[in-house]
This record gives sequence, C-alpha cells and structure tokens, in this order.
Amino acid sequence: MIANQILLLLTLSMLGPSNAMPFTPGNIGKLFGMEGDGRILQRSKRGWMWNQFFLLEEYTGNDHQYVGKLHSNMDKGNGNVRYVLTGDGAGTLFLIDEKSGDIHATKRLDREEKAMYTLNAKVLDRNTNAELEPDTEFNIKIHDINDNAPKFSKEIYFASVPEMSDVGTTVVTITASDADDQTYGNSAKLVYSILQGQPYFSVDSENGTIKTALPGMDREVKEHYQVVIQAKDMAGQMGGLSGTTTVSITLSDVNDSPPRFANHSFRVTTPESTEVGGAIGRIKADDPDVGRNAEMEYSIVGGHDIFNIVTDQKTQEGVIVIKKVLDYETKKDYEFRVEVRNTYLDARFIHGLQFKDYATVRVTVEDVDEPPVFTRNPYVIEVHEDTAAGSFVGVVSARDLDVINEITSSHHPFRYSIDRHTDLERLFNIDSTNGTITTLKALDREMSKWHNISVVATEINNPGQTTRVPVFIKVLDVNDNAPEFATSYDTFVCENVKAGQLIQTISAVDTDEPQVGHKFVFTISPTNPNFTVVDREDNTANILTRRGGFSRREMSMYFLPVVISDNDYPIQSSTSTLVVRVCACDSRGNMQSCSPEVLPFSEGLTTGALVAILLCVIILLMIVVLFAALRRQRKKEPLIISKEDVRDNVVSYNDEGGGEEDTQAFDIGTLRNPEVMDANKLRRDIIPEMLFPFRRTSPIKDNTDVRDFINGRLQENDSDPTAPPYDSLATYAYEGNGSLAESLSSLESAATEGDHDYDYLSNWGPQFKKLAEMYIGKSPDRET
Repeated sequence: MIANQILLLLTLSMLGPSNAMPFTPGNIGKLFGMEGDGRILQRSKRGWMWNQFFLLEEYTGNDHQYVGKLHSNMDKGNGNVRYVLTGDGAGTLFLIDEKSGDIHATKRLDREEKAMYTLNAKVLDRNTNAELEPDTEFNIKIHDINDNAPKFSKEIYFASVPEMSDVGTTVVTITASDADDQTYGNSAKLVYSILQGQPYFSVDSENGTIKTALPGMDREVKEHYQVVIQAKDMAGQMGGLSGTTTVSITLSDVNDSPPRFANHSFRVTTPESTEVGGAIGRIKADDPDVGRNAEMEYSIVGGHDIFNIVTDQKTQEGVIVIKKVLDYETKKDYEFRVEVRNTYLDARFIHGLQFKDYATVRVTVEDVDEPPVFTRNPYVIEVHEDTAAGSFVGVVSARDLDVINEITSSHHPFRYSIDRHTDLERLFNIDSTNGTITTLKALDREMSKWHNISVVATEINNPGQTTRVPVFIKVLDVNDNAPEFATSYDTFVCENVKAGQLIQTISAVDTDEPQVGHKFVFTISPTNPNFTVVDREDNTANILTRRGGFSRREMSMYFLPVVISDNDYPIQSSTSTLVVRVCACDSRGNMQSCSPEVLPFSEGLTTGALVAILLCVIILLMIVVLFAALRRQRKKEPLIISKEDVRDNVVSYNDEGGGEEDTQAFDIGTLRNPEVMDANKLRRDIIPEMLFPFRRTSPIKDNTDVRDFINGRLQENDSDPTAPPYDSLATYAYEGNGSLAESLSSLESAATEGDHDYDYLSNWGPQFKKLAEMYIGKSPDRET
C-alpha cells in the first residue's frame, strides 16, 4: 500500500501564529504519522489511507520545492518499484521521483489560481510494469495565506449630500474586495477607517458607509471635501495588508439663504423721450444660493401707473420699464418701493427668516428737445372742385411743448412744408410761416375725390426735430359736367312702322354727384315731324315715331338730336345725336335688311379728334403720292460701285509692262470670237470667276471682227437706259497689234505714259468721246 502521507517543508514565516510547531524532519513526520527519524509508521490499511492533504501556498526562489514523499509497503528498497503520479498538475506542477517517491512542486502554488488538486498514485514493477498496488487517489488542498491586499474598484469616488444635513446622514457606501479566502482565517476580513475628512465625515468600519459627522455644514462656507478611506484585512490587526481610495464629496445647495439688497436705495435717470416698454434701469439682489434656490422675483409694492419691473431670468435682475409716455414738463421725479423674494422656498428654513427684501427706487426724468406737436392729427379739409388756383384750402398749426411748460425757454419757430412725395402733381402749396394751405392748380373732383398729403413741421433752430401730420383734402362736387348718353345706341325704324311706336329707350349718365341724386330731363325739338320723346321719370326716356311710312329710298338714316339736362345748380345740359336707320322689317317688326350700314357718331370723338384723323389721312396720301413719283424717276443703281471696278482696271493698264498676264478682268479671246460672247454673256458688273490663260495670237486682218464687236456693244449700251455708264468695260478691253487704233494698254510698250499722245481719240467719233476724255485728260502736255 502507498503511504498516503505528504512530507511538507514549510517556510516558517508563512505559518502564521508564533506558537506553531517547529518545522524539523522529526516534527513533520509526527504531523503525518511518521517517526521522528523519518520512517513510515507501520499502520493498517484503514488507519493510514487518507484522501486529502493540505499545503500552504507559498513562494520561494527554488525551481523545485520539495513537497512530500510517497512510500509503498511493496518497496523493499532494492529499486524494483517505480512510482507514477497522474492527475491535476502531474508532470507539470507536481513531479515525483520514480525511485524514491519524493514529490516536488515546480512553481509557486497560488490558492487564488487553484485551491485544490486531485492526483492518482501508482506503484509499478520496474521490470514488468505490472501494478503492484491499486491506484490511490488523494487531494492536495492549498491553504490560504494573506498575500493579497484589499482593492477598491475606483481610485476616486464622487458623492454629494445636501448642506445643513443632520449628523449621521448617509453620503455613500464604498466597499473593497480581497482575493484571499473569505472562509479561512482573517486574510479577507476587512475593516474600514477614515484617514482624511474628519471631523466632517465618518465611516462604518464594517460596511464602508460614509456619513456626516458635523452638524450645520454650509455650502456657502465650504462646498467640496476630499475624504480618504482605508480598507485593511486581517480584521485590522497589525501586519495586515491595506488599500485606500479617495471620495470627493460635494455639498448640494438648499434654499437656506434669503435674497438681500446690498443697497436699499437706487436712483435711475431717463430722458422723457424713452419709448413705452423701454428699459430705464436694472437693480439686483444677492442670493448666495445657486440654481433654482437662487431664482428671484421682483415687484413694485402696490403697483405703479407709469413704471413696472420685470425679472430677467438669466441674470436674476429686476428690469424697470416704462408703461406710459414720460413728460418732463408734467412730472420730473418718481419714487416707488420694490420687493424681491425667492420663487421657491424650503419649508425647513422658512421659520424665523424673511425670504424677501425691499428697496426704494427714485426715477428722475430728463428734459429733451421735443419735436413740434400738431394741434390735430389728422387734418380733414373740404374744398370745392371749382376752386381756382391760389385759393385758400385750410390751415395747419403746431406747437412746441418745451416752450409751453418753461417760462425761461426761448421760442422755437417752425417751418412748414409739404412732402412732395405725397403731392407729385404739385396741386397744393403751404405758407412756411403760418401753415396756410392753398391750391396751385384747379381741382377736379372727377379726376380725384381725395388728396392725401403730408405736412412737415420743422424747428428752425434744430432741423432734426420734425413732425409730420397727414392732411386729407376732400374735393366737393360742383355741377360742372353735363349729362350724356349712357351708351352708344344702334337704333332703327321699320319702313312699315306706325305712328306712336317705340323704337328706342335711352338713358343718361353724369359724372357729377349731386346730394339729392340725379334727375335727367330728355327733350327734342318740338318741330321734329318724325320722332318724339317721352320722359319716363326714372332718368330714362322712350323715343316714339310721330308718323308711319318711312322709306329707305327717300332717306335711309335720320339724325335725332336729344337734349339731356340735369337738375343741379347750375343746370348743365348737352345734346347727343341719336342715329336712326330705316330698315325693311317683317310683319312682326323684326329687321330684315337695311341700307348700307352707317356707323353712328361716336360720342367719345370730339371735333379736334376728327380733325386730327383727317390730317393723318391727308398726310398718308401725300406720302403715297410722293413715293410713287420718286419710283418713276428713280434710275437703276450702277452695278459696279466698288473701288475694284472696271475703271480701275482700265486705268491700271496705263502703267502695266508688256507681257503681264492680266486677263482676270476681260476675256480677250472672246473679243476675237463675238459668236461665243453672244452665246454666253457674262455680267459686266462683277469679275468673272474663270481665269483664262494669257495667250498671244496673230491679229486678224484689218481686225474687222473686233470693230464689229465693239460697234455692236456700243449700240447695245446706247439703247439700254439701265446699263452702267462704263462703256469702256466691254468695249476697249481688247489689246493687240492688229487693231486700227492699236493697243490702248501699256502692255508690251516700252514707252512711258508720258510718251503717248491720245489726241487722235477725239477723231474717232462720239462713240469714243468718253474714252477720249479719260486719256486726253491725263496727257502730260495738257496738264502742263
């Protein structure tokens, strides 16, 4: 049997209490059933078969630490027994000597990594590997030692507690952890203590709860505290390990301080020109509290008619504003009392304290130079439309309030003017001194019933002080317009009409507006034998026939003048002409056909308009006649008008040398062959696009073909009124030695232009007159 005994070599310093048994080989043997000399005790199987052994965790500098020894009764000491160890850590953490059974640990045994190892021991025959004894299982349990210090999860904690809290108020609970065994010894039994933060705070030694230890801690005196907490193991005994952490404790605010004015009297100055709703000053009370507890509300005790105070929520200031317009001349000084109080109160602190305060505010109004003030705003003035230019319309007046209320103040005269942006037609004028408004032009109610202008009053001594007032001028109606037909009427009468038959109902309009309404009277000449008018008493009238038997052949159209009068003063009347056409009608009076339609006179066309239309027609006829006359006399424009025309080509031949191949302007070959030229005539007003190569041919005898060709061209040009006057273009382009006139060009001529005498050209007849003028005029002798 394997002796389940472990020989442990323990470091004395790791055992703990000082009265522990000394570690000597003899003592170790006694601990595990061995004699003092190290021999295994002879025991029965039941007596020495343990299944659990204990080993203290430790660390030494040795690579292989002796742990214990296994010994079997089958081992006779002759080396035939071999010990084998299997299980947790066998071969890595624990090694066994096959011959002696000694067990060694290869590295430190840490309970925090693994607290117990289960191993199996075998005893084999070294020669046959046969098992000499059954496997024996045993445990090695690592006993804890205090090798881990307590640790807090954070290096610094943050907590808060209301100021003025009672003693013993819990702030926060913090705990540390210890990796040592909680169930064995005191290695993991922690005790908490406070190293810094007294006498303000205390800590529960068992659970780490921090509490207030001092009454009446005021945030306004000190707000932040740093508390250092220590956790120590071994139940706080000497030699135990410890860890520390810092707790930052902040006193949170409570409303324990009322608002107070540092100065209970305020003075504010404001000009009288301050607008309603404008701020004139600010006052502020002090409250050492923060946040919601420092919010304040200002009010005027008993209220005030002129001033009000509102609270600025951002700055917690009282803003004094104006409710009504200030007037220095009426009242200069005001005084009222302002109250300030906290918006939110804490019931724990309202007893014995007044959470409100009072201050007196004095307001002084400063005088400013005020602009003039009109006596009325706005002005409404009535004027008749028949008022002539320069007539009186009305008067506006302004005053200076500064002068009215100050005896020593100097008089501030005004200058009145009309804003011309409101009187673009310049209908009115105003006296700059007394404000009298007059007309510049006659007013017409039918053009505009109202005129809205702005009058400006400006202080002469201070032009920056101006005031404007609207002036509404109503133009009253005057009966200055006569009534007229309401529309243009297309009236006809049937040939077979009977006397007294209605042919038209007429009505009238008047642009005037009498106060009693319109009343029109319609009349026609009583001597009219064809028609009569019957007034219907409703501003309309019926046109009736006086007779029957109208005939288109006798007269196809009648002009009936109707006089329309109104009933206003002075009475206005006008005559409108009603055109009545005579038409053929059926038995029911329906029109079938009329004489050629004649347009009725337009009521809107005046005599001046008709004259203008007639003048336009006459001018148009004159333009047409003039244009036709000019068209008959107009001659056809010459086709060649540019500087590159034939005249330049003809003249250029005067200084050309012989042999120059300049045939772009004329086809010389064509001159020798008139038949080809007649068949394919080219325009003489442009340069031909085809270029013919220069070639010299012998002249035909007597040059009769050229002479005939030239004569033919001359005849054509003389008989064609539209041909250009450049008869030399087609006629004298031929050059050669065989011509009777010889060559007119400078080609192949060695003589200069001055050596030529062209007087003989004048003997050729009228056909060559133009050519003679061109060349004889250039003769040097003649020029001299």
